[in-house]
Amino acid sequence: MIVDLRVERIVRRSIVVNNRRVTGLPVDVLAELVAEIGPLWEAQRQAELLARPRRRRIGAGARHKLVFVDRLLATLVHLRHGVTHDVLGCWFGVDRSTITRAIGQIRPLLAQRGCRIAPGQRLTTLAEVIDYLGDSGQTAILDATEIRVRRPAAGTADRARFISGRSRINAMKAMVLTDAHGAVLYCGQVCAGSVADITEARQSGLVELLPAIRAWAAKPEARS
Repeated sequence: MIVDLRVERIVRRSIVVNNRRVTGLPVDVLAELVAEIGPLWEAQRQAELLARPRRRRIGAGARHKLVFVDRLLATLVHLRHGVTHDVLGCWFGVDRSTITRAIGQIRPLLAQRGCRIAPGQRLTTLAEVIDYLGDSGQTAILDATEIRVRRPAAGTADRARFISGRSRINAMKAMVLTDAHGAVLYCGQVCAGSVADITEARQSGLVELLPAIRAWAAKPEARS
């Protein structure tokens, strides 16, 4: 039975890796992410273990059901398609809470890595993105991306904060900045879905940074 589960996980992993539509990334980029972020994740895990008193001998305890590669793939699929943690849990054969912890670990590492725009050049902060756009004279597209989440339980404080006024769903929202071709340049901090797009842009400090761009033209979003 254990062997069968391992085979199933290998098959699922190969499907995600080999089909670019799933993550939006080619195999070589995925390999680069594994090589760069894997050691950071392992160091973070070891630091968490050393930060609390050890109750078991070294090597004891249950092994991870979700290895680092699967944690990375689950996070990429979640970010690209907004797939719920429940669905990802069923796909990777683990509990929803495992997926939630995995995404919480991997997302900060991806943000820390930044977005590569050229060989050897990465953008890690909003100020760097604005400077890059100003120097290159490129057009940028700004929008708030909503990711659907579970509705908080009845009686939970600030339950209505997650309701998006536009799509009428319970969601978290992240401000995303792309170039004219759709390549992601920056993904801001996630906030509750009830926050307006312009409010999140102000809170991120975008308004103060805009004067750094020599030529800025704000175009209203097309509505259907």
